[in-house]
Amino acid sequence: MEKLINNNNGLIWSIVKRFMNRGYEVEDLYQIGCIGFIKSIKRFDTNFEVKLSTYSVPYILGEIKRFIRDDGPIKISRSIKELSVKINELKKHHLNKYGKEITIEEISKELKISKEDIAIAIESNNTIESIDKVDANKNNEGKQLSFLDKISTGKNEEELITNKIVIKQLINELEDREKEIILLRFFKDKTQMEVSKILGISQVQVSRIERKILENMKRKLTSA
Repeated sequence: MEKLINNNNGLIWSIVKRFMNRGYEVEDLYQIGCIGFIKSIKRFDTNFEVKLSTYSVPYILGEIKRFIRDDGPIKISRSIKELSVKINELKKHHLNKYGKEITIEEISKELKISKEDIAIAIESNNTIESIDKVDANKNNEGKQLSFLDKISTGKNEEELITNKIVIKQLINELEDREKEIILLRFFKDKTQMEVSKILGISQVQVSRIERKILENMKRKLTSA
């Protein structure tokens, strides 16, 4: 089990990095991702005709999203909490000694920390409203919208992230010539004729190889 996790460390971290800067410790998210990966191992079947790394992506992603969802409101990282405590102590000390509020510039000089980090720490003490809380102001259609409604793209973002990671994984699994054809065609916008000249094969061969690759990737993507 440990060997499988180590071999797929890069995959787990690639998913974890998509949830950074949300107030959670990345190491905690990594551990949650590992739990999702272990779940995928227990349910994996070699008859699926897909690699374990590809199959495990939705499990890793789902486990992290479930953790964030069930953990309640946005959390503040440990480092920000500790900084917030230091700032509050410094503010109290300064107020007692000089009888006035300390400025952010003075805090920055005293703690040798950037003003941006100080602002984030101070802001972390403010009450965080629920993303589901309805705004009193109505939109153009006369509807009251929550913050979540306002920022939503209307797309299945989990599916988009999953597909993007799986596709990247599938491309990495291709043979060198197959990978080159896909990169030239869909990432460098080359025509089949241009690709055939670059690789020294016929346009018909390029078309046949491309079609086979896309069919296999589509099959694996739908089964992941």
